[in-house]
Amino acid sequence: MVKHIILWKLKDDISSTEKTEIKKNAKKALEDLKGKIDGLKEIRLQTESLSSSNADMMLVSCFEDQKSLEAYQKHPLHLAAADNFVRPFTSQRLCLDFEVV
Repeated sequence: MVKHIILWKLKDDISSTEKTEIKKNAKKALEDLKGKIDGLKEIRLQTESLSSSNADMMLVSCFEDQKSLEAYQKHPLHLAAADNFVRPFTSQRLCLDFEVV
């Protein structure tokens, strides 16, 4: 099993009202991928955080194996969700992929 964790920082020039809407839309778009992409076992977007946080959103997803993760990254449904609801609004992205043993 492979875990795929992403942290995003939203752009500074986006208002707090807009950030709330962006987070809501991104959560729906990404979580709706469950059951639509082979090998994607779990997906959750965390949009609420404590004031001590320095990221705005965290994606935690789980895949059958590394090949499933690679297929997800190229999948048209994933690309559409990311291109329309995440990438245009983010200034930073960190990723950690690892195998669960």
